Formats: sequence, C-alpha cells, structure tokens
Amino acid sequence: MLSNKIVLDTNCLLVSISKYGEAYPVWRGFLDGRYTLCVSTEILEEYEEIIGSMTTPDIARNVVDAILKRKNVERIDPYFHWHLITADPDDNKFVDCAFATGATYIVSDDSHFNVLKDITFPQLLVLKLKEFLEILQKEE
Repeated sequence: MLSNKIVLDTNCLLVSISKYGEAYPVWRGFLDGRYTLCVSTEILEEYEEIIGSMTTPDIARNVVDAILKRKNVERIDPYFHWHLITADPDDNKFVDCAFATGATYIVSDDSHFNVLKDITFPQLLVLKLKEFLEILQKEE
C-alpha cells in the first residue's frame, strides 16, 4: 500500500470513476486501499453536486457512499482557511483539507493550483492526474 495521503480534485475524481477511462486506476487504487483519500464535508458536497450533474444523482450518491465506507479515508473539517487561491476561491477547500490532514499531494489538473508552487508556507505539492497515475503504476 502506498503511504500517500491525497486530496483529489473533483474533476480528477469524476474522470477516474468510469472503468472505461484512462484514469480508472486512481479510483481502483482507492477502492483497493492503496492510498488514503482526505476529504472534508465541503469536498464531499462538491463531489456529489458535480458528479450528479455530469452523470446521475444515483451515481453521485453511490460514489460518495463508497468513499464514506472505506477505511482509507481521512475526514476533517478544517478550522483554518488559508485563502491561497484567489482566481477561484472555491478551490481553497482542497488546499485547506490538504494542509489540515498533512496530505502528501493535491491531485488536480486545474491551473488555479499553480499558485501553490510559489508559496513556501504552507508548502503543498500538487500533482497532475497523470503524474499520480504514474506513481500508482510504479507501486504495483
């Protein structure tokens, strides 16, 4: 099992839940307990909202239920909010969760997270989905 704790951006989760997609190993890796998924209530609500709007509400509920039932999930509701991403403040929920849980990575293809490269504290590492897939494949 990977010792990595990650925060997974909603769009990355969305593209990983289809077993026919390139990114499916990310979802499969989660289900197999290969990493710990860090989430907050805000993140879970966004997962359900976005997945439900892109698929069906039933699929969204099933995904969130699957997340909540796993032992390799760390739930936290951050008390401190860093407000580091100004271009899309809604993305800060992922940053705050990553910092509060001590996550190894934020996995996102969203360019708004690029601002984190220039911030020395809190230092948070952002990986593209493809980079995280490569890590999972190396650890098989």
